[in-house]
Amino acid sequence: MTSKRPLLPGDGPLARVRPVVAFLLVLGLFITGVLVGGTLGAALLGVLIIGAGVLLAATWRVLSPAQRTLRVVVLLVLVVITVELVVKIPTR
Repeated sequence: MTSKRPLLPGDGPLARVRPVVAFLLVLGLFITGVLVGGTLGAALLGVLIIGAGVLLAATWRVLSPAQRTLRVVVLLVLVVITVELVVKIPTR
């Protein structure tokens, strides 16, 4: 028998969202944004950037330095992909 424990215990609005649902939503937004491309794709990725930034700011003080670094790197990679969609940098 396994018991599920939240990664960061809390009682906020996201505490009631199943992790699988959150993952699928983020994955869907990312894939749609990349496939659509252009300004619309960048706007979808911008939604992800804002959401990830808000979550990072809200959890900053309870994260370890290694966790902070990883989350900042992921956020920066997302920003680079978004800028690439807007500027249309060739990938090949």
